[in-house]
Amino acid sequence: MKMWSGRIRQPLDGEFEKWQRSFPFDKRLLGEELAASRAHALALQKLGVLSATEYASVLVGLEKIARNPADLMHDEEAEDIHHFVEKHLVAFIGDTGYKLHSGRSRNEQIATDLRLYVRSTASTIRGLTLELAEVFTNRAGRADEAAMPAYTHLQRAEPVLVAHWLLAYAEMFLRDASRLSSCMERLDACPLGSGAIAGATLPLDREAVAHELGFAAPTANSIDATSDRDFLLEFVQVLSIFGVHLSRWAEEFTLFATQEYGFVRLPERYSTGSSAMPQKQNPDSLELVRGKSARLIGAATTLLTAMKGLPLAYNKDMQETQEPVFDAADTALGMLRVALGFMREVEFDLERMQAAAQSSFMNAMAAATYLVLKGVPFRHAHEFVASAVRVCLARACELQDLSLLELKGISPKFEDDFYSHLTLQSVLNCHDVAGGTAPAQVQRALEQVRRRISALKGVAHASA
Repeated sequence: MKMWSGRIRQPLDGEFEKWQRSFPFDKRLLGEELAASRAHALALQKLGVLSATEYASVLVGLEKIARNPADLMHDEEAEDIHHFVEKHLVAFIGDTGYKLHSGRSRNEQIATDLRLYVRSTASTIRGLTLELAEVFTNRAGRADEAAMPAYTHLQRAEPVLVAHWLLAYAEMFLRDASRLSSCMERLDACPLGSGAIAGATLPLDREAVAHELGFAAPTANSIDATSDRDFLLEFVQVLSIFGVHLSRWAEEFTLFATQEYGFVRLPERYSTGSSAMPQKQNPDSLELVRGKSARLIGAATTLLTAMKGLPLAYNKDMQETQEPVFDAADTALGMLRVALGFMREVEFDLERMQAAAQSSFMNAMAAATYLVLKGVPFRHAHEFVASAVRVCLARACELQDLSLLELKGISPKFEDDFYSHLTLQSVLNCHDVAGGTAPAQVQRALEQVRRRISALKGVAHASA
């Protein structure tokens, strides 16, 4: 029996019936649907709509569905997960199963199921994201004071500690974890009791139902509760930003693994070979992470487009918001697990990175700062050092290779102590500000990031 069959007497067109079913994909919400059904059954029992015996029978029936879902999931008739549960509940316990739909609507059911799904999935992704930030932080700690070139416009700019570079990614992932936390805070309200649009027709204890399902409170407005999909939009938007971060990481590590850079040695367990060229080791894991970020961005675009023209409250279009959310969550989880494994095994050629940090005039900014400290306006200092670089380019040498006489020909402010300001250690140390790459600052940053990760993990455990 269809849940809506009282009004429609003609059988549905076969193709349309198959086409409009959501059960093939929303069956993954079975756990959430069963949890919400248990909470609703308790509310009905408290009202006397279900007797104590009927309530116990409903719980037994729901447990039977939960215990053997694989045996039931090949249902070719269930329209959606709500119809599926009602159908099999009735099969297990008889007509009492139909009573469970008293005082509720599928509009509020799907809104509740999706909130439960996002809450759980966001929590899992948040935990793995913190784990990824921790892996980057641990690798940063192991890099000690090794240096590397930092790039702007893909051109060598200034030397930084390898640890400083890796901590930049940790910061990105900590922001992603924070966004997921914020998303979970805003969805922390229960739609059950909202009815189809105007509120339940039975005096349900919505506060009790909300708390039974672990929500902070019931939703404030029944129209908004059944039509709201902001939490889906926000969740997938957060995942799309996270995907961009992972894509940037994958792009950079792909570049750094090339022979032209040679900073990174790809782990074989996360690489493939070429069917034609025997010497190849391809970064397929990184390339797929980079590619799959497009799916997250596409899911976010799909959701925004699906919702942008819908009048209040529920519309069947909203069924189309489910698959992009499921796909985005699955994609993000897959990307996360690959990134975690890759980062635990990847090797860095710290010697090559250190050598690269000491060529290509990467001490030029420090050279200009030297003149600034001698009282030269920065614009003039910039010009003087640029002139020195041009001389070096003509002679194929570095700034420290120019004689003091040559330097004084550019500016009389150059003195013998200039050369000590050009060493790698001096260049790193001159960035001795909060957030800078001076070794002492990076050590502080490492300790701070570790504390932040630990605190965020503690928050996650407390709310679990």
